[in-house]
Amino acid sequence: MSGTSRTPHGKGAKAGATGRKRGRGAEARGAATWFSRLEDPSLRGAQINYYVVLGTTLALAFMGLIMVLSSSSVEAIARNESAFSDFSKQSLWALVGVACMLGMQQVAPKVLKSLAWPAIIGAIVLLILVLAIGTEIYGNKNWIRFGAFSVQPSEFAKAALALWGAAIVERKTKLMGHWKHALVPLLVPVGGLVLLLVLIGKDLGTALVLGLVLVVVLFVGGAPRKIFVIGAGLAAAGLTAAVLLAPTRLGRVTAWLFGCADGPPAAGSQDYCYQAQQGIYALASGGWFGAGLGQSRQKWSHIPEAQNDFIFAVLGEELGLLGTLFVIVLYGMLAVAMYRIAVRTGTIFGRVAIAGIMSWIIGQAFINIGMVIGLLPVIGVPLPFISSGGSALLATFLGIGVVLSFAREQRVRLQPAGTPRGIAALLARRRTP
Repeated sequence: MSGTSRTPHGKGAKAGATGRKRGRGAEARGAATWFSRLEDPSLRGAQINYYVVLGTTLALAFMGLIMVLSSSSVEAIARNESAFSDFSKQSLWALVGVACMLGMQQVAPKVLKSLAWPAIIGAIVLLILVLAIGTEIYGNKNWIRFGAFSVQPSEFAKAALALWGAAIVERKTKLMGHWKHALVPLLVPVGGLVLLLVLIGKDLGTALVLGLVLVVVLFVGGAPRKIFVIGAGLAAAGLTAAVLLAPTRLGRVTAWLFGCADGPPAAGSQDYCYQAQQGIYALASGGWFGAGLGQSRQKWSHIPEAQNDFIFAVLGEELGLLGTLFVIVLYGMLAVAMYRIAVRTGTIFGRVAIAGIMSWIIGQAFINIGMVIGLLPVIGVPLPFISSGGSALLATFLGIGVVLSFAREQRVRLQPAGTPRGIAALLARRRTP
């Protein structure tokens, strides 16, 4: 009796396990189909990707100009300057940036790869010059002044690091599985040197973005997992040391964790809670539809850096929740379009370069928005395309120009259809036994 009773039970268990495997296989096939549609290898898909990247970039930049005019006019008048002073400078940088973007998209990907080494060498030389002859602003030494203009080399280092890292990964494709080849020279000495030079200038926010670019380049390039595990531990230790050794950073992190910070006031006679609190007040007072363009109250010297790091708060106050969601949707569309371009690219160089640029722009937007809404501590990171700042705007346009170069090539060279790429390729590997 016991033998006959086990047989049906064993068959049932086996059938159940087979059913579960089939179910998981069906789910994987369904997800792979969804991502295949998202990645769309058709020529029409290539055209859509190009115009989505171009359109969202111009839309974000246009909204940025409007918000710079609104958020900076009060401070400009207080400095006895024209209300259009900052807006005029930002508009000039935007025109130069659009011209550079359209010019960069005409550069063939092969030429871009040949520019990788000159770009990273130039970035390192400029970062060294910053330490020697740079100008210190708000405790950070990251600018070189040329007459009436100042340039921030660390912004251009982001694009240079993404391009150079992609060129190295492609050259060492078959060796990236070995940790020594993955580390040298991506992290040691080049990547580490760039991070060190930026950290010496006390710009932790830019260093975090550069670190994110390096991580994504290594991940997409196929570096072994133990590098990320060890790297995460070292990064956590480094960030902890950077916070503990700087009273201002420690105060900001404490304010973020506990709601308020004890101790002396930060620079500018503002305590560590003040800037974050004023940003939340601005977002809360905006409601669904906002107070209207130009009607922000918090920008009247209540929010420090209203036109820079906290411009998203002014945007939320004047355009409301719907305005902030519109901006977030634009960033989401830009991310999806860049992902589609990356998985369609036929070269490792293109795939890694686009992934690095995407992590820089979208990751920086996430950090800035998270900082303003209180999910992250206050870090000096501008909102791409929207915050005031010529160097950041020009560098971001150049990065988009690189992406458009690959998208433009795909418009005239159709990728083979029927072969899943990207996430779809990973999911398609799961088969029912």
